[in-house]
Amino acid sequence: MRKYFVKTPWWLKKIYSSYVWSINTKRKILYFTFDDGPHQEATPFVLDELKKYKALATFFCIGKNVIEHPMIYKRILDEGHTVGNHTQNHLNGWKADNDQYMKDIAEAAQYIDSNLFRPPYGRITSFQARHLRSAMRGRNARVIMWDVLSADFDTTITPEKCLENVIFNVKPGSIVVFHDSQKAFKKIQYALPKILQFFSEKGYFFDALKGIDEDSRVL
Repeated sequence: MRKYFVKTPWWLKKIYSSYVWSINTKRKILYFTFDDGPHQEATPFVLDELKKYKALATFFCIGKNVIEHPMIYKRILDEGHTVGNHTQNHLNGWKADNDQYMKDIAEAAQYIDSNLFRPPYGRITSFQARHLRSAMRGRNARVIMWDVLSADFDTTITPEKCLENVIFNVKPGSIVVFHDSQKAFKKIQYALPKILQFFSEKGYFFDALKGIDEDSRVL
């Protein structure tokens, strides 16, 4: 039984209105995000595909993976993409002790210079969210959620379904979640090139998340 929303419902955005779910724009811009990297195969593939369309994206990196793949992380930055903190060890905020969770974010912040934070599994408590700034070296931290899940992490769905999840649910300003991970790699290999081509042909651009202020999020 599926335990996630492909399209984030309005009421969930309303409850957690301080988080960023999508970007308020009428322009044909999409914000693709990639979680859990860097990965030795998936991340270079993603970067190669993005480059073909002059597309920028945001990579929510796990600190331990940045340490393991520093040159891939450097390539992400060198090619103009933005990065975000996804904790050091991919902790679930609902299950981790608050002190442990905040220390894990702080450890990742030593390697990931960003004020953007995405909680693994989308799970973070209000206490943890309130204390992000101190964990992220005093930066004005923003919790970045999403408007559309590709569900590339779901081992029970096909690559074709992953493609459909994105094509049928995005709108201008949507923040879309993919994963540059081993588990998602086969689905990404199939879906990402087709998604980029589809929306490029419809006149869309792909941008990275940066400079997010209070007026940019939308419910």
